[in-house]
Amino acid sequence: MKITILDDYQNAVRGMAAFAKIAGHHVAIWNDHTKDVDTLADRLKDTQALVLIRERTPITAPLLDRLEHLKIISHVGPYPHVDVDACTRRGVVFCSRMGAGAPSYATAEFTWGLVIAAMRYIPQEAAALKAGKWQAYPLGVGLRGKTLGVYAYGLIGAVVAGYGKAFGMKVIVWGREASKTRAAADGFEVASSREAFFAQSDVVSLHIPLIAETRAIVGAADLARMKPTSLLVNTSRAGIIAPGALAAALGAGRPGMAAVDVFEEEPPPADYPLLAMDNVVCTPHLGYVERNQLEYIMGQCFDQILEYAAGKPVHVINPAVLQRG
Repeated sequence: MKITILDDYQNAVRGMAAFAKIAGHHVAIWNDHTKDVDTLADRLKDTQALVLIRERTPITAPLLDRLEHLKIISHVGPYPHVDVDACTRRGVVFCSRMGAGAPSYATAEFTWGLVIAAMRYIPQEAAALKAGKWQAYPLGVGLRGKTLGVYAYGLIGAVVAGYGKAFGMKVIVWGREASKTRAAADGFEVASSREAFFAQSDVVSLHIPLIAETRAIVGAADLARMKPTSLLVNTSRAGIIAPGALAAALGAGRPGMAAVDVFEEEPPPADYPLLAMDNVVCTPHLGYVERNQLEYIMGQCFDQILEYAAGKPVHVINPAVLQRG
């Protein structure tokens, strides 16, 4: 088969053990990123099997309508970037291996790295040192005895809460009723109200999946309740925060800091407001981007393609395609 892999930013896929699974197939890998439909249509014009690395490239109806040879799209995880109805209409099988009940430890670990980095000004101080300045920023703040607020006690949120406990923090939780019930069962305190959650937390870490109901779920009023010394961390999705609300809140001094790994548009434009703020640590969506995690993702994607080629497709999101015979 002619297989194309998009958005291998770090040129990592060919060096993975999983890559051997598709030996013998014609494989094209693109290391740069584009959302331009004309460019993508040209790159994918002969592609039969398309491998997506998470949500990096939108797969839209105008693009699918130009890919006459495409038979299968292989993916792992949620798929808000894929027009599944258009796939079905075009006869393209869309496969996605969804979560198997295990948290992304890579994302949880990275979240905690951001917490420490932001609270102690590590990226800023490292850059200042290379510029010849010594201890150039205000005093950082340790975590022991502070309050960690975990918004959404799901798979990743539960791991982050455990890290907070290990660091001697008081942990409070907010979220849907099921989330709060799980947290309480695990011995964590549920905030008395949404308002108290934001007001009491020294660090708020967001672990909310982006669906229609959660878009812009964190708004200006929530952020305005945070302490001037507090930190907001987002390793989930940018869309869970109301557009422009975080930049405005940081400008107003509540919260005092932020660490973000996700953006409304990725990569973000050069004039994205948070990139210019000295009290914000910005990273290029690295939460899940770790060797073992990416090895797993690629292995699952390649398995889906091989199963399809063998006439036994798995993890099919649009089974109506298969019923066409």
